[in-house]
Amino acid sequence: MNKKNIKILHIDSNHPLLWNQLQEAGFTNEADFTSTKEEVEAKIQNYNGIVIRSRFKIDKTFLDKATNLHFIARVGAGLESIDCDYAIEKGVHLIAAPEGNSNAVGEHALGMLLSLMNKLNRADKLVREGKWIREGNRGYELEGKTIGIIGYGNMGKSFAKKLRGFDVKVLCYDILENVSDENATQVALQKLQKQADVLSLHLPWTPETDKMVNTEFINSFAKPFWFINTSRGKNVVTADLVAALESEKILGAGLDVLEYEKLSFENLFINTEKPVAFQYLLDSEKVLLTPHIAGWTFESHEKLAQTIVDKIINYYTINF
Repeated sequence: MNKKNIKILHIDSNHPLLWNQLQEAGFTNEADFTSTKEEVEAKIQNYNGIVIRSRFKIDKTFLDKATNLHFIARVGAGLESIDCDYAIEKGVHLIAAPEGNSNAVGEHALGMLLSLMNKLNRADKLVREGKWIREGNRGYELEGKTIGIIGYGNMGKSFAKKLRGFDVKVLCYDILENVSDENATQVALQKLQKQADVLSLHLPWTPETDKMVNTEFINSFAKPFWFINTSRGKNVVTADLVAALESEKILGAGLDVLEYEKLSFENLFINTEKPVAFQYLLDSEKVLLTPHIAGWTFESHEKLAQTIVDKIINYYTINF
């Protein structure tokens, strides 16, 4: 197949190597970063592939109009902005790049955990205010703790690998069997909840994981624990998380993602109203917040793009 006849529409900006390498491989690139979903739908039949991040949802209406679409490539780890079942039914190949930012996510999760346990953000803030408080900023060591990881794919494995330099026990739980490796032991969820001093989520957002971390789930842990979420905000009921922080069932929370995020991840709220639970997070010294940037490093920006290029080229090499 002449790749010049393969037209790819880029509807989000990405690292320039993605565009350049596809062009060098013979594909025809076109960009549209500003049109509405309806405007893109009106012309999508002209394209064989689309490259997206999360600007809008690829739903049944969109897919029905994409009559010549071979693939959808999302420059990121998750595919929740795509109606995956319908796309597969339509014969559309789905491409994602969880390998591209897994290292970044692992490092970010570890950084959040160490900052929380050692009260680094609180101590820094107080010193800047002229308050030299040592006892009030006494922290905890990671050594000897049991780390529980839920979701042991690319992200979970990366976090576990980062923990190898610490004298810790790492347990993982996943719906898939036999995913453990030299860095973590796979166990039943109940065993993880019985032993964990730290919980780190590395899950997609699916009907099964939606609102998974709620009061019942939190209270199933035998010990108070630190909580890290670099996965998806809607996996957690924020009000229940806040209640656990208030009762000290959760000792501290590092949240890179929030329940209130829009699907695009680019904005936080639909309106300016701040939910009561979110205001608690803003005010609490036991909470560390970042704006969905765990996988958003300079290095991962390039790695994600390279992964997508390689997968698109491989797809056409195998299938055409």
